[in-house]
Parts: sequence; C-alpha cells; structure tokens
Amino acid sequence: MDIQSQTARIKEHLLGGKRLTALDALREFGCLRLSGRIYELRHEHGLPIVSEMVVRNGKRIAEYYLEN
Repeated sequence: MDIQSQTARIKEHLLGGKRLTALDALREFGCLRLSGRIYELRHEHGLPIVSEMVVRNGKRIAEYYLEN
C-alpha cells in the first residue's frame, strides 16, 4: 500500500470520529510511520488532530483524534 492510500484511509478513520494509535495504524493500514502521516494531515490537509498520551498495557503511547 502506498503512502497516499495510507494517508487517505487514516484521514477517513479520524473523520469517522475514531481514535488511532501507532499499533492500530500498523494493524489496520500497514502504516509503520503514523507520526509522519499525522504530520501530513495536520500541515498539508489542515486537520486539527490532537495527540494525547495514554497508558496501554503499562506503556505510554500517543493516541490521535480530531479536535471537536
């Protein structure tokens, strides 16, 4: 899957009101660099994406979602 397809699918996911972590992105979209795709969506597409640090299985990870 190319980067354009990943970015488009991640954008749809976030626009659907869902949250996303790097592990979710790897499983669902085969995306190894979620932070890069989030950067593109913020800067090139102007989406107000928020990152929040959450604890999952004892590890702190970033979770992304669209600001309301």
